[in-house]
Amino acid sequence: MPPLTTPQTAAHPIDWAPSLEDRSRPVYIAIADAIAADIGAGRLRPGDRLPPQRILADRLGIDFTTVSRAYGEARHRGLVDARVGQGTFVRKTGHVPPPFAAEPHTTVATVPLAVSMAMNQPPQPEDSTALAARMNRGVAAATAALGLPDLLRYPDGADSPDDREAAVHWLRHRLPGLTAERVLVAPGTQAALLALLSALARPGDTVCAEALTYPGFRAAAAQLGLRVIGVPMDADGIDPDALRAALAEHRPKALYCIPTFHNPTTATMPEERRRAVAAAARDNGVPIIEDDIYGPLPETAPPPLAAFAPELTYHVAGLAKCVSPALRIAYVAAPDARQARRVAVAQRATTLIAAPLSAAIARLWIADGTAEAVRDAIRAEAMARRALAETLLPAERIVTKREAFHLWLTLPDGWTGGEFTAPLRSRGISAVAAEAFATTPDVPAALRFCLGAPLDRDETRRALEILADALVLPPATAGVII
Repeated sequence: MPPLTTPQTAAHPIDWAPSLEDRSRPVYIAIADAIAADIGAGRLRPGDRLPPQRILADRLGIDFTTVSRAYGEARHRGLVDARVGQGTFVRKTGHVPPPFAAEPHTTVATVPLAVSMAMNQPPQPEDSTALAARMNRGVAAATAALGLPDLLRYPDGADSPDDREAAVHWLRHRLPGLTAERVLVAPGTQAALLALLSALARPGDTVCAEALTYPGFRAAAAQLGLRVIGVPMDADGIDPDALRAALAEHRPKALYCIPTFHNPTTATMPEERRRAVAAAARDNGVPIIEDDIYGPLPETAPPPLAAFAPELTYHVAGLAKCVSPALRIAYVAAPDARQARRVAVAQRATTLIAAPLSAAIARLWIADGTAEAVRDAIRAEAMARRALAETLLPAERIVTKREAFHLWLTLPDGWTGGEFTAPLRSRGISAVAAEAFATTPDVPAALRFCLGAPLDRDETRRALEILADALVLPPATAGVII
């Protein structure tokens, strides 16, 4: 640990960095422990300003998020204060708690956990420094390639031909034969769903979806004044016989479904089921909105619904779950060029266009292989965290898939999803109950947990241990989980 050699004022960061030679603890805990130790030894003094997070991350060769987590941990222990726009400072008063011991499983568990496992987001891969550097180089290159006219003017058309060609390249394995004139670039899957529903239905119309479905779809349908009819599901996804009955009875304007890693249950339709669903839609003349946002994650997956009903299917391929939520980019493959133009008109009336800078970054990442590298890293991390879940949680309670980063947890008798979230919140964990996904009155006692939300595998393990402890308690004891 390098000592301070000269006193410095709080106006400038001190020249400080911890030693990370001891790898027995998570890095963020080691940094927080080092802050505590150096305060106790007088190497860090009250009022000292710690190095900015990004500078310390570069100095240590670690990810920015890890340093941010470490400073947050130090704040939680009362070691430092954060001042907006100024930095992070050693506290001038207060007792300094001793650093944690080196053994990770006993000491880390004493740190209160606060993690939202509600938002379904991709996990941060282990040893992500090189990957982050590669992504940042792509961002810089995409920005540098834009001239001043590109940055100060709206583009001439809705999408650039290069962006549509990037979509064709990205989807080449899922949709071979796709042509650029059928592609629309949207500012994220949610915006794509809003545009599609606006183009296909009018207020008062009916649309169908699985009995449990993505809450964002429900919100978009409600915003447009559409009635959502839920169709029963089984372990393989939407039930084809029930679907045929619903289509015949309600004559919906569209069918929305998530055939791969269904949200929230992770159900994945086998090929035979997809053929049956496509046939039911074709026989009733109902367009399909296929949300394939998780489609790139499994190493092997059945062909999309668009392969079986290309003349009816609007295939939505968002990048948020398999590349980056920060881009807000989704590619929509319409049945033909005419329908793509129709959806583009609806998009201009709602979200206008996808941000050209985000589209340019996505295009470059796809072209140079960064997007596939990120997807592979997300996939590997998802598999590692899923393995933790299968080790720590009762097998009969969880439903998930090998490369999925969310899981569906069915609850013991006596619980409802809404009731079970309360004791979890008291232990610092949030999740989404089945009620948020339901399109029918028949709501299972279950919750969805996002394994990608914790910052690392250690935090994932701690969250799963808390969850496992809660599962063995009867509802009457919920109040004692504090």
